[in-house]
Amino acid sequence: MALLGVIADDFTGATDIAGMLVKGGMRTVQTIGLPGAGATLDDVDAIVVALKTRSIPAGEAVRQSLDALAALKAAGCRQFFFKYCSTFDSTDRGNIGPVADALMDALGARQTIFCPAFPANGRSIFNGYLFVGPVLLSESGMRDHPLNPMTDPSLVRVLQRQTARKVGLVPLASVQAGAAAIRADFARTLADGVRYVIVDAVSDADLLAIGAAVADFALVTGGSGVALGLPANFREAGLIRAGQKADSLPATQGAAAIVSGSCSTATLGQVTNFRDGGRPAFGIDTMALCEGRDVAREALEWARPKLGAAPLLVYASAPPDQVKAVQTRFGIEASSRRIEAALATIARGLVDAGVRRLVVAGGESSGAVVQALGASALRIGPEIDPGVPWTTTTTDSGATIALALKSGNFGTADFFSKAFARLA
Repeated sequence: MALLGVIADDFTGATDIAGMLVKGGMRTVQTIGLPGAGATLDDVDAIVVALKTRSIPAGEAVRQSLDALAALKAAGCRQFFFKYCSTFDSTDRGNIGPVADALMDALGARQTIFCPAFPANGRSIFNGYLFVGPVLLSESGMRDHPLNPMTDPSLVRVLQRQTARKVGLVPLASVQAGAAAIRADFARTLADGVRYVIVDAVSDADLLAIGAAVADFALVTGGSGVALGLPANFREAGLIRAGQKADSLPATQGAAAIVSGSCSTATLGQVTNFRDGGRPAFGIDTMALCEGRDVAREALEWARPKLGAAPLLVYASAPPDQVKAVQTRFGIEASSRRIEAALATIARGLVDAGVRRLVVAGGESSGAVVQALGASALRIGPEIDPGVPWTTTTTDSGATIALALKSGNFGTADFFSKAFARLA
């Protein structure tokens, strides 16, 4: 039976942590929503449930997360992980705090950690402050996020506004002293009434120490970086085999495409890199889309004659001033829904036209695309860049496709072209 159950608040975050677990030797499956009756879960070590709860009302996010917890318990999982973004995307009302509160209550847990650090992707925590590369979170591109702008870099402050539980900190000095020192700080803070602990981390060595320190926690929360240290706990307990290879996928042939909805700085750079390399790219006019023009049809008519082994790109990614102009005219939620729906329609149309290798950029976009394809589970394969693996899935029409779901902030500038080379 499965050992670790993960509840992820978006689809790219789910594949992110699933890829990390696979790298650690845990056979992992990602389900789209709750595991269905037909899901094959008897040959896996970890189950990742991909929800789309990051930006929905907190009460609904709590309900869906508790349903996922119940399903993971039924699958035999012994430890649980609440996965959110490495930039702690949320608002002052949630949803990170409210979901964590509900999971803690359901598990009867006394204490848990909050650690979105992912140094390999430039996310580090020092004195409880979250850095994106060399700058504070509030000075990064996340300050302009269209749904959850992050303007306070203090994770202690952000989380404390979302929960009645007391929030504390395990500083970097304790983390770098090792797992025993971290556990000692857990005990010290718990004696002071601290139930939620922000944990500093600036390197993979820190994440490994944190992973070892939380071996006995019923619930762990964080970005995928913390998962780096979890497989070793199960291996040391004799529950998974040493040297187990977990990232094999069947070969997938067919046309290649990229659909991008993320407006993050990293994705904008990837779009520019792809387009400036002379590769075929179609930019969606989001203003015209929101005015009612059938841009999805236009994109598919452009794409179908060009489909082949070389990838093409359809993107709604745009710089902050263009995003704000659309949002000001049509509203944030309404414009986001229209763009996501168009990208989902385009992705479905591409697959129906023969695309069998597909990259999707952006968490909200990935969720919409996966739902449009009717995929119910993803088998996790090799990593393209830190936090982004290839997967395989079967659509509701019976097509088997290779699918990569990329968080907007992840990947090098040449990610789009590199992804297909990695699959070969």
